[in-house]
Amino acid sequence: MPAGELRYPSSISCPQISQATETPMEEDEAWVWAQIKVEARRDAELEPALASYLYSTILSHSSLERSLAFHLGNKLCSSTLLSTLLYDLFLNTFSSDPSLRAAAVADLRAARVRDPACVSFSHCLLNYKGFLACQAHRVAHKLWTQSRRPLALALHSRISDVFAVDIHPAAKIGKGILLDHATGVVIGETAVVGNNVSILHHVTLGGTGKACGDRHPKIGDGVLIGAGATILGNVKIGEGAKIGAGSVVLIDVPPRTTAVGNPARLVGGKEKPSRHEECPGESMDHTSFISEWSDYII
Repeated sequence: MPAGELRYPSSISCPQISQATETPMEEDEAWVWAQIKVEARRDAELEPALASYLYSTILSHSSLERSLAFHLGNKLCSSTLLSTLLYDLFLNTFSSDPSLRAAAVADLRAARVRDPACVSFSHCLLNYKGFLACQAHRVAHKLWTQSRRPLALALHSRISDVFAVDIHPAAKIGKGILLDHATGVVIGETAVVGNNVSILHHVTLGGTGKACGDRHPKIGDGVLIGAGATILGNVKIGEGAKIGAGSVVLIDVPPRTTAVGNPARLVGGKEKPSRHEECPGESMDHTSFISEWSDYII
């Protein structure tokens, strides 16, 4: 089966799917949810110590949004921010906005396809803090756009405390996002992240000082940002670009090019930079540029 292709396994029955009434997006969501439940049942049988946990977080729920709302509510609650309140907030938001559910499904698929350590959809749903932080951020962003900013900021604070991922609720995040490992990711208020982007741990999309206004990076579709990279200011990272691990980027990076170093420079030179055809945000190819990087010496 080609990487990332979804097919209905013969062991899964999805009678709730109606080809005549459901959209492809709804069919995709239904299939992923059915697969998650199959995986949870298998894991409960293989590891009885997790049976109660898997039942309460996945198997007792009728839909992905209910499972996700329950799990996030329990993860992010505190002594004064109750899990029941958060469950209602997440469930109402996910249920009323199909685009949020579609984004969650796209993120699940992104992790499953791009990360060889992601052994199942259920593993991502339960244990990938980058995935969970991204879904919670989308709810905080929805609250921000509805002028419910105190609640958005309170949720943002809990996401940062629990997952060590700091995404301002005003930041705009696309779908098909992989926050791999996720620890230390910081995304500022006016940042925009496109679709099918992969971001490694300790990446900063920040400002350059205390200036107000539009001051954070704009990340195009299909971009790959390596671990520890720092991108500062209202700069544009073009579609399909690659930012090497540890790089510091202060100016625009053209589409389909690779920027590495501190300060970052384009592989192949500024005038005629080397260009790649693949989508690095999906291929996760971090090192192919080294063959063209003449001063890379050990």
